[in-house]
Amino acid sequence: MELFAEQALLPDGWRRNVRISVSSAGRFDAILPDVEMPDRAIRKAIVVPSQLSLHSHAFQRGMAGLAESRQNPADTFWTWRRLMYQLAHRISPEQMQDIASYLYMEMLTAGYTQVAEFHYLHHAQGGASYGQVAEMSLRLGEAAHAVGIGLTLLPTLYERGGFDGRPLQEAQERFATTPELIEKIISETRSAWSETPLLSVGLGLHSLRAVNLKTVADLLSAQTGPVHIHVAEQQKEVEECIASVGARPVEYLLSQADVGERWCLVHATHLSSSEVVDMARSGAVAGLCPITEANLGDGLFPLASYMNAGGRFGIGSDSNVLISPWEELRTLEYGQRLFTQTRCAALPAEALGSTGGWLYRQALDGGRRACGLESWGLVVGARADLCVLDEELLPLPYLQDDAVLDAAVFGSRQPPVKDVLCGGQWRVRDGRHLNHDAVTAAFRRTVRVLLDL
Repeated sequence: MELFAEQALLPDGWRRNVRISVSSAGRFDAILPDVEMPDRAIRKAIVVPSQLSLHSHAFQRGMAGLAESRQNPADTFWTWRRLMYQLAHRISPEQMQDIASYLYMEMLTAGYTQVAEFHYLHHAQGGASYGQVAEMSLRLGEAAHAVGIGLTLLPTLYERGGFDGRPLQEAQERFATTPELIEKIISETRSAWSETPLLSVGLGLHSLRAVNLKTVADLLSAQTGPVHIHVAEQQKEVEECIASVGARPVEYLLSQADVGERWCLVHATHLSSSEVVDMARSGAVAGLCPITEANLGDGLFPLASYMNAGGRFGIGSDSNVLISPWEELRTLEYGQRLFTQTRCAALPAEALGSTGGWLYRQALDGGRRACGLESWGLVVGARADLCVLDEELLPLPYLQDDAVLDAAVFGSRQPPVKDVLCGGQWRVRDGRHLNHDAVTAAFRRTVRVLLDL
């Protein structure tokens, strides 16, 4: 396949008249700027690397918008969590696949072509194992394969109900796992997906309150892929961690585990100044989910101080209440502006230039690392993933270079995506996924049954 981009975002910046060649194996085998348009090439106006959602709970797409009614005067994350548990208690493997297929289709349409699925819903109702222990994981893989998105599955360990070692609640029984069971699920999924290039496997540790770090050393050393963990999302978690182990969550994690570049610390919202620096120096990626963090009232990540210390971040869709990488980046920046009462607040100290361009590039790099991918973007050898932006959905015509990304992040009322290529195959054309009707119909049938509508 030959594409020709009038302007394209390459690793060294925006270039004009770019020839993009895609191999039969679904990888870029030539990226040539400043050339004439080849015969039979497909002409596109604006081409950018597609984004990565480094943190997703697919099943929660089935409750989007249903947790926005106050249940008591002190409604918080913890009351939202009870509603989420009610959904998790009911969902079947077939329903999981239908919901995930719809979600992953939405992601592609919005401009994501890779998702890291933080997956802890492993068992049947009542907590019994399925005949194939990786049943739920394999359903997620089927969903991703069917719609054509890259998936980094993170089978997630969930051992206990709190820092004090209390047992899991009845509502959490479908999550209960041991390191040995997680190893088995990882092995089964890797074996099943060995011939499927868009699917890969890492490891999830639910949180410090749900995992005893002393029991996971062997599991961590046996795995070579990315490792993700929720940490310091809520003030209550910080307080309980200090009461239990005498240290703050990120402080404790860094002291107890060999946290490095393959790690993604999801949320990490409530950090001390020393934790900010130590986390940045560790090489781990901060997994920021601004829409979900705003929706749940989590708080604001200390982005400026973290980036000034050399940190890396990527974005995740998390609860999947709204699917848009552009909105994630806008929410991230606007939260920082409101907190600091300045503009262009995400940029590191003394940095000049485009805020949208900087945010977009940082999220690409952090997302690639967190998803365990060696290369990403419009570069020879990388998987052939890209987005063609829709000029009609940008707020102004004739935009060039990073003004495109500033407009797309801050001035577009919807994801300004026209076409999406993933693994060398067109998945979205003219803003519509190729399997839109069938995937949508299955999702609607499932939600109607699942929610008794």
